[in-house]
Amino acid sequence: MIKYLGSKKKLLDSISQCVGSFPEVTSVMDLFSGTSRVGHTLKTRGYQVFANDHNAYASTLARCYVQADLDEWNEEATQIIRELNSLPGQPGYFTETFCENARYFQPKNGERVDAIREEIAKKDLHPELEAIVLVSLMEAADRVDSTTGVQMAFLKKWAQRSFNDLEMRVPALVPRSPNGKGSATQLDAIDAVHSLSADVAYIDPPYNQHSYLGNYHIWETLVLWDKPEVYGIANKRTDVRTRKSVYNSKPAFKKAFEQLLRSVRAKGMVISFSDEGYISRDEMVEIVNSLYDGKASVSVVTHDYKRYVGAQIGIHDLTGKRVGEVSHLRNSEFLFVVSGPDFPSDIQALQEEIPTLF
Repeated sequence: MIKYLGSKKKLLDSISQCVGSFPEVTSVMDLFSGTSRVGHTLKTRGYQVFANDHNAYASTLARCYVQADLDEWNEEATQIIRELNSLPGQPGYFTETFCENARYFQPKNGERVDAIREEIAKKDLHPELEAIVLVSLMEAADRVDSTTGVQMAFLKKWAQRSFNDLEMRVPALVPRSPNGKGSATQLDAIDAVHSLSADVAYIDPPYNQHSYLGNYHIWETLVLWDKPEVYGIANKRTDVRTRKSVYNSKPAFKKAFEQLLRSVRAKGMVISFSDEGYISRDEMVEIVNSLYDGKASVSVVTHDYKRYVGAQIGIHDLTGKRVGEVSHLRNSEFLFVVSGPDFPSDIQALQEEIPTLF
């Protein structure tokens, strides 16, 4: 899957165990699905997953990895991706914007993206099949980019991987869950909770000022293919300035998050949060303790790990010269397991086991 700030790759087993600590779970909703790495994993473990994200690229990832099923689409997707891989490059908007006016990709690969994306736009594909093909292209571009993993800026010198030729692959699709077909929606989280319900809600909100749309604006443009006007050295979409999430606002976060949690239609929750977030661990415990008519039971599992790669390389000026160090190189990720009175979690038995996984 694509490189992603806040990826839960290292927490997948722990998250799965937290979900599995509830009795007889068959369905899980993921309200901030991002790359759908969590939803994809839960689907492989037999859960019916309902994924949601307000960004188009994330919703497309969810439609591929959560909603689309291997047994239905693998053969057709393989054929189309083989055909698209054979197309020669043709420079266009993507090449000009992200390879010539910026240096995210080598022009030879930008030209391939242009040609392939234009061909996809001409086809009248089923939405699930289109999502599979778009994710294949997104991931192919991600493997040959020249960034530190976010699209706020590009590297001064070409990354070695950028010299490789772009090659599409069939995404790692999963067979339909025995508990039912999953779904992908593209809604604000507060709207999603009024239309979705599940046994367990997995909630991983943005928790600081960094906008996922701003960090991954190229994928949004690649999926929408609306060829927007751009601004700044990073050539961001102009709507990055206006499409703001309330969860990226420190003054608004706590109230909005409390409202969201009170509206969730699930018997239990697993909430992922960081010590770099807008509220503290103790504040989160206080908030979730008030749920389920004040009868919630809360357990917290803590994991310590390295911060994202941008933090590891330090602070640099516009010329690439190192001018400072970040304040810390490690942070803690919390998993809050919240049980209702009629849906008790057995997480207590797992709390000593889970941290040993890392």
